Amino acid sequence: MHSKGEQWLDFPLGKRSPKPREKGLTMVIDKGLGLRELHDLLEVAGNYLDYLKLGFGTFLLYNEKLIKAKIKLCRKYQIQIYPGGTLTEIALLQGSYEVYLEKAAQIGFRTIEISDGTISLSTEKRQYCIKRAIQAGFTVLTELGKKSPEEAISPQILWSQGQKDLANGAWKVIIEARESGKGIGIYNENGEIEEAKLEDYLKKCGDPTKIIWEAPLKNQQVDLIKRFGSEVNLGNIQPQELFALEALRTGLRADTLRLATNFSNTPH
Repeated sequence: MHSKGEQWLDFPLGKRSPKPREKGLTMVIDKGLGLRELHDLLEVAGNYLDYLKLGFGTFLLYNEKLIKAKIKLCRKYQIQIYPGGTLTEIALLQGSYEVYLEKAAQIGFRTIEISDGTISLSTEKRQYCIKRAIQAGFTVLTELGKKSPEEAISPQILWSQGQKDLANGAWKVIIEARESGKGIGIYNENGEIEEAKLEDYLKKCGDPTKIIWEAPLKNQQVDLIKRFGSEVNLGNIQPQELFALEALRTGLRADTLRLATNFSNTPH
């Protein structure tokens, strides 16, 4: 126990890294949170959130006043808010990538996601998109994987692209799992990790702290924490699960309490 301060019990899995974090990142998907909802979420759990992704292309559905207010609120809590990669794909389809970067910067975004989950991007075009966004002052996240399971690409090929993305200046690479977390990325149809696929990524990636694993389901979060520890990067977390995920990360839930090195089911 602590001899001073308000925390009178230790976190079973230890303290988390403070913001701004290099690892142990949590990304929440925002499918239309109102400003009051977002305020309540951050008031309760803002310390545990690093990235807020405006899902899909929803950025275009907001009025500018509201989106600027959300950006301002996130900035107060040291949270990077950014449009989903689908919007980047739409801009590329319409030949408006430069305009999109300009508008995103004007609105106040500082992070951009580049993906080709639905469209096809050549290696050269992807490199251009990353470098151009960096030149425009953005932190770049890239996403690996297709939205449709029928278009699945092998982990070896995907991570070859991931290595190129990082070499071109991307800060982190996101492994696609969509909202469902089933039948896509490293997960089977039941939402369970396919160990062989996970191992294929790890053989190629070098530094797993460069990966943000989309893990919308609780069992995925638990399994990845067991595998990589509480400082694993996790994404596509539902807003209402943010606080519960932090409890998993710190060993404050039964699912991860047993991972504590001093765990004993016999009280001292």
